[in-house]
Amino acid sequence: MQWRRARRGDRWIGVSLLLVILVLVAGCGTDLPATMRVEQGGLPMTVDVPTFAGAVSSQDYFVVDVHTPDEGSIPGTNARIPFDQLDRRAAELPRERSTPIAVYCMTGRMSEIAVRTLSALGFTEIVELGGGMKAWKAEGRELLPPGA
Repeated sequence: MQWRRARRGDRWIGVSLLLVILVLVAGCGTDLPATMRVEQGGLPMTVDVPTFAGAVSSQDYFVVDVHTPDEGSIPGTNARIPFDQLDRRAAELPRERSTPIAVYCMTGRMSEIAVRTLSALGFTEIVELGGGMKAWKAEGRELLPPGA
């Protein structure tokens, strides 16, 4: 009789442990809102549309469209350099690596790669538009046509 109780107790411990592990694993996969997500060391940051718009309008940021092919751009963009050409075209970026950079693409995938490249090139202040131009347009903001 005692053996059964101990075994039943072991099952509850096992089930409880499994539930705790599942909760912890599920929590690790939860994505933070774009305005809260910050990489180690405080930079780069993925920001929402209003925050990115503030960076662009401040004119303190060098704004780079890294999407390829050209599908339009955000007004105030300083350069259009495809994400996979940043290394080769680094001369088109500010010489001073402490210059704040604002980077975007269509959805965020290419800009995520661009952020890593820009960091490797020595830029220390980078913001990325969460959701890219799709998020920008979804909030009713203007996009310039391709080639503009």
